[in-house]
Amino acid sequence: QVQLVESGGGLVQPGGSLRLSCEASGIHFAIFSVGWYRQAAGKQRELLAMKLMDGRTITGSSVEGRVAISRDNAKKTVDLQMNSLKPEDTATYYCYAEAPGWPKYWGQGTQVTVSS
Repeated sequence: QVQLVESGGGLVQPGGSLRLSCEASGIHFAIFSVGWYRQAAGKQRELLAMKLMDGRTITGSSVEGRVAISRDNAKKTVDLQMNSLKPEDTATYYCYAEAPGWPKYWGQGTQVTVSS
């Protein structure tokens, strides 16, 4: 059974930082491109950052310069560091994994609320 389990969400003050972590199980992690999306209330899900299986990084334009993504194939984890948080960063954050010939996998999501 494939699982992507996120952790690290919660309440963050404006200007603060957060680190989200996603641990995968049930997949050969190294062959997957993995990353993070988010979805705010009433908005479409948007890409934050993706770490491709070849090591390249794709970053969403809305968070360019504020995020860093890292993966550890041995631990089967992908982490997202996000800085200078704003109230508009409030959303549910989802871990994502894809590979050619495989279904696309999503985590259950973790809520991030940016508020004073």
